[in-house]
Amino acid sequence: MNAALNLSSAASVLVRADEAEIVEDGALSLITLLADAGETGGALTANKATLRKGSPGAPAHFHAKATEMFLVLDGTARFLVDDEIVTVEKGGFLTVPPRVPHAFAPAPDAEAELLVVFTPGMERFDYYRLLERVYRGEATMQDIRDSSEKYDNHYFESPVWAKALAEG
Repeated sequence: MNAALNLSSAASVLVRADEAEIVEDGALSLITLLADAGETGGALTANKATLRKGSPGAPAHFHAKATEMFLVLDGTARFLVDDEIVTVEKGGFLTVPPRVPHAFAPAPDAEAELLVVFTPGMERFDYYRLLERVYRGEATMQDIRDSSEKYDNHYFESPVWAKALAEG
């Protein structure tokens, strides 16, 4: 190992596919938990989002502190960025700075698999687990609203995104 790497406060993180925790946040959506902030020394948080055809994806939201990055691993995704809808195909990359409104879902009649990275990292895995509990009826949308500050996830209504979803 490189000596400079030994000086880092964060350890390397290896997550094998068969050991990763997977949460189901909807009937058509999975989140594979890869690395949380505590494991990366606060550098980043990473997950893989698997969005099946027809998944509503993530509703309009913003992060006050974190930049969110998306790499489309497979399929085609569409994103709300500010008030614009953009389509990103396999291999495409998008970065969304703090406070920029955004949302994402698979493109119409498509599936999408995304690598999602937040920097700086903050503990978010419990947020994804909360989404699964809401989906299973074990928690409420009010629990999500109450967690906005803790997980830096702030939802809002976007007429542009609602129209895009309604049009398919």
